[in-house]
Amino acid sequence: MDYKKTNAPLNTVTRDMIKLAEPTGNVYETVCIIAKRANQIAVEMKHELEKKLQEFASMSDTLEEVSENREQIEISRFYEKLPKPTLIATQEYIENKIAWRLPLKVKEDID
Repeated sequence: MDYKKTNAPLNTVTRDMIKLAEPTGNVYETVCIIAKRANQIAVEMKHELEKKLQEFASMSDTLEEVSENREQIEISRFYEKLPKPTLIATQEYIENKIAWRLPLKVKEDID
């Protein structure tokens, strides 16, 4: 996913949890949904960052190490400036971009 194009805020925003919990009817379920999505986003971002930094990894010391380090620092700074995974997940939840289901309720509907 392209996290550069997300319209999530860069810093913490106060939210009305009762209004946020309207789709589920339960604040705790809402928090669990957002938390699980935030964990997924964090793992994706971590793998993406590691993949980009692997390109610059070298096993030998060379004179080009300073320029490689500069590129690694720029990539790291880019990822540090992105919104935090929790804010991205919350914005996705608000925009109804997260598909979720409650396994217990689905099981009860089947029986």
